[in-house]
Amino acid sequence: MIVARQNIYANIDWLTILIWVVMVAFGWMNIYSANFLEVEGSVFDFSMRYGKQLLWIGASLLLALVILIIDAKFYSLFAYILYGIIILILTGVLVFGKEINGARSWFVLGGLQLQPSEFAKPFTALALARILSSHGFMVKKFSDLMKAGFIILLPAALILLQPDMGTSLVFFTFVFVLFREGFSANTMMLMGGLIILFILTLILDKFIIIAGIAGITLFVYYLISRSLKDTLRIFFTLVSLFLVLFAINHFLKLEFDYFRIGLATVIPLAVILAVKILYRRQKRNLKLLAGALIGIFFVISVDYGMNHILKEHQQHRIYVTLGLENDPRGVGYNVNQSKIAIGSGGFSGKGFLEGTQTKLHFVPEQSTDFIFCTVGEEWGFLGTAFVVLLYIFLLLRLIKLAERQRSSFSRIFGYGLLSVLFVHFVINIGMTIGLFPVVGIPLPFFSYGGSSLWGFTIFLFIFLRLDASRLELLG
Repeated sequence: MIVARQNIYANIDWLTILIWVVMVAFGWMNIYSANFLEVEGSVFDFSMRYGKQLLWIGASLLLALVILIIDAKFYSLFAYILYGIIILILTGVLVFGKEINGARSWFVLGGLQLQPSEFAKPFTALALARILSSHGFMVKKFSDLMKAGFIILLPAALILLQPDMGTSLVFFTFVFVLFREGFSANTMMLMGGLIILFILTLILDKFIIIAGIAGITLFVYYLISRSLKDTLRIFFTLVSLFLVLFAINHFLKLEFDYFRIGLATVIPLAVILAVKILYRRQKRNLKLLAGALIGIFFVISVDYGMNHILKEHQQHRIYVTLGLENDPRGVGYNVNQSKIAIGSGGFSGKGFLEGTQTKLHFVPEQSTDFIFCTVGEEWGFLGTAFVVLLYIFLLLRLIKLAERQRSSFSRIFGYGLLSVLFVHFVINIGMTIGLFPVVGIPLPFFSYGGSSLWGFTIFLFIFLRLDASRLELLG
């Protein structure tokens, strides 16, 4: 173990630690309320969730202390090793893990349940910070970008195999780190466009969407080339291929599905634009072609993922959130009860331990994924506003700490923490009020669970340790 050789406690950001303490303490109070029974006596009843959470909080304090004792250079030197270990553990859980709630995501050691995916977040951030801060790395260079992408996608893919869609999606938030380090703003806009396309794919017919992509591509091509003749040539080629494909499918009695429509769209665009690019070296056409291809295959992949990867209840959660289905007694039950609980709290809440929705356990998973509705019912608008402002203040504080780093490794890791924390905060609260589908993402430092608490404590305190040595760490 590499141990710090100087007293770093004078440089620790104690304000951030104070915020962490307030969050953990207030979170425990709401876990206690969500599981409180009048027949129970002691808060130290370790058979109850609030008792177990006390043990995990105590362990997280020791964990935080150990992290602060270790020399800051350790986290950079051993970033790849820690990442490799967590990848092995994520692979092992697929074989030796215990299946809980339909996902093989847990190791059970006696009475202790650990979810390795929660620890993968900080260790992936370490590896990402290490490679992005390495000498000569350029985020705009394709080969370097692929290396960073591999580090992000590997744990995400292993977690998706468990399957745990919600946690897997969290890893894609590391793209914000890439953006901070010089990733193209156009690519970020493309990602925003894909989100819109995802929603449209669920709402509209696939033929309309793909035809729309083809039409927009042709229109943009005309604006670039200013050649009506070339545009009409591509258009009639598209129509001809559609008719030929339709005739073949009709003759062979095959299904004329969106996949064949996609291919019929791609072929003429690819052939004609490729010829233009090769002979006229029009790079803008290459970008246009790439955008069309990404859009078309994204539509195909979304439909495939919805029907072949997501489970039925996960599909319904997305449809309910988008308003495409109404199922208040089925998959929409949790969210419906959560909104009732939050709304019933009013301005100042019903009071600690006085929440009727909470006491009668109307909301499933109320101490984990839906802990925020306990805050809303018992503490009202004032309590929920306090929690939201607490997170906003923490996020702003972390931005300030990240920007003052002299080491690019520390800055990148700080933005990794920011990205994951922000997405957890937004999605979890969004789930409880019906803005996002229920994907099983806990509220950091609030929700019941040792793995989540320990994972985020590791994440936060590694960054605080790096910040405490910011005057020593360079590069």
